[in-house]
Amino acid sequence: MLSDPQAEIGTAVDKAARAAHDLDSAYRDCWDIATTHYENFTVGSWLLPRRLRRHIAAIYAFARAADDIADEGQASAEERLQHLAAWEEALEDCYRGRALNSIFLALGDTAATFDLPIECFRDLLDAFRRDVEFKPFLTFDDLLSYCRCSADPVGRLILYLFGYRDEERQRLSDKICTGLQLANFWQDVAVDAAKRRVYFPLEDLVRFDCPPESLGHADAKHRQLMAFEVERARALLLGGLRLRELVERRLAREVFLFASGGLAILRKIESVDYDVFARRPVLTRWEKIALALRAGAGLPASTEDLR
Repeated sequence: MLSDPQAEIGTAVDKAARAAHDLDSAYRDCWDIATTHYENFTVGSWLLPRRLRRHIAAIYAFARAADDIADEGQASAEERLQHLAAWEEALEDCYRGRALNSIFLALGDTAATFDLPIECFRDLLDAFRRDVEFKPFLTFDDLLSYCRCSADPVGRLILYLFGYRDEERQRLSDKICTGLQLANFWQDVAVDAAKRRVYFPLEDLVRFDCPPESLGHADAKHRQLMAFEVERARALLLGGLRLRELVERRLAREVFLFASGGLAILRKIESVDYDVFARRPVLTRWEKIALALRAGAGLPASTEDLR
């Protein structure tokens, strides 16, 4: 029996329409996850090209879901590791064109469209595993190694979306991502200590005579330790700002927004005399909006202005 060419064409069109609808729905799910969970995403997203927003949301949604597996709920460490292993298997399947859920459907499309290396996502999952099996960092290099997995891949993925794949831009992006990660750590020392997580390198605790069990109040030694770590984070953020000069204008604004946000957090820590135990230093909503407006206006700023 001969087939009907018109019917076959109609069926193919229907399938394509359903696939496009499913993909659009998947991206909407990722956008909801990103804008609901990432407090900086909504403020900064309007600076990004519209064509890239849903792809960035897919990356954030993947990371957010994995972070929840590692940190939320009542599951045991063994169960969390099993769930992260399953999440990595789903990632592998997504790169083979098989999607477990809407996150991986969107992520698979984004990865294929921009030829994103799977290693960036594997590194993120490795960081989440290290969170589950948290161990103190002996040296600052050990802490930087963790940040290379927990923070730097996101910056590199954003560069890939904009078409930048060279080592120099990635190196500068790594500085900003690691600096921002460290700023968040020093902002949350009290919060993390309550979870029995101490991100200060042990060599620094010894250097400033601040044993881990003493974390909970701010005396002269703790303030010296915090000042030392704040300057380290600031040097990284300022050191990466040259990336603004090497990327297109829209991305340059985003680079400025995140770097200046990290630097603003460090200034907040200094403003409370490094006592992050009495009160967590945070940026107000208006301060975040001001940073976004400054980035959006493209106002020039020297590194001295940002310190």
